[in-house]
Amino acid sequence: MVKTSMTDLVIKYYRQKGYRIEKDIVLEGFSGLSHKFDIVIRKGREKHAILIKEWSRTVGVNMVINLDKASEDVGFSNPIMVSEKFSGHAKAYANRRGLTLLTKRAIMWRLE
Repeated sequence: MVKTSMTDLVIKYYRQKGYRIEKDIVLEGFSGLSHKFDIVIRKGREKHAILIKEWSRTVGVNMVINLDKASEDVGFSNPIMVSEKFSGHAKAYANRRGLTLLTKRAIMWRLE
């Protein structure tokens, strides 16, 4: 069985949904700071920054907050984070702020 990277899964998933994909993007924000995103997806006027954490541990709320702030600084709404699992606080923050949290399992399930 060939192990597919999480980045490849995310690209395949969003390509199937009709998005254009850009990898390893660095954008300068309104603050003057540079922000690196693993993937930026675009479809029409819609654009989203995606950060992928291929970790064995749980992603905490601090990582979700950092993505939210970086995305807002570059003028993107509704950022997306992909990982194996998220803490309860991370999920609660994402729900309040309109971020999408996707697990590898959810992506693989939707691709089948």
